[in-house]
Amino acid sequence: MTIRRAGEHALLVETGSTAVAHRLDALLRADRPEHVEDIVPGQETVLVVAPDADQERLESRLAGLLASAEAAGSQEAGTPVGTVEIPVVYDGADLESVAALTGLGVDEVIALHAGSEFVVGWLGFAPGFAYLLGLDPRLHVPRLDAPRTSVPPGSVAIAGPYSAVYPSASPGGWRLLGRTDLRVWDVAADPPAKLPPGTRVRFVP
Repeated sequence: MTIRRAGEHALLVETGSTAVAHRLDALLRADRPEHVEDIVPGQETVLVVAPDADQERLESRLAGLLASAEAAGSQEAGTPVGTVEIPVVYDGADLESVAALTGLGVDEVIALHAGSEFVVGWLGFAPGFAYLLGLDPRLHVPRLDAPRTSVPPGSVAIAGPYSAVYPSASPGGWRLLGRTDLRVWDVAADPPAKLPPGTRVRFVP
């Protein structure tokens, strides 16, 4: 666990685990330090952007919060993030190819995906695009060799050890299992991301 300078205006906290990153992110948002403009959690990191802050003072504050996040163990820090159920129509363009790659039947693929216990690790790639951890290992398949030029919003997909819901139309190489009408990104909402880090997710056929 280390804290590094990231450019002139930010500090990168390397937490060593996703769980600690989630707890540190929650602690920072519950009691945001002075001059902090942005907090960006990653897989095992939290980037803290504070252009006008005293860097040494902020680093000391982050070290204390990191120690609290580590000591919290399995206890939730800050406001607990609940579970979001996502209704899915499993009719994706890659459903049969995923079945073929895994040696499973289509119904088994659906059952394993819906039966996986997901948690949002971090957001990236596009606004509101949540990387979901917890995909059953039997469904770990590679990305497409040639990404699609456009994936419809609401597409439910998998790639490697992750699952996701495409928040908006965008290029993408993940394998499509189905679709949902649930909006996971809405600029008019507060917050705009339906699936912040730490949120537990269940897909419901």
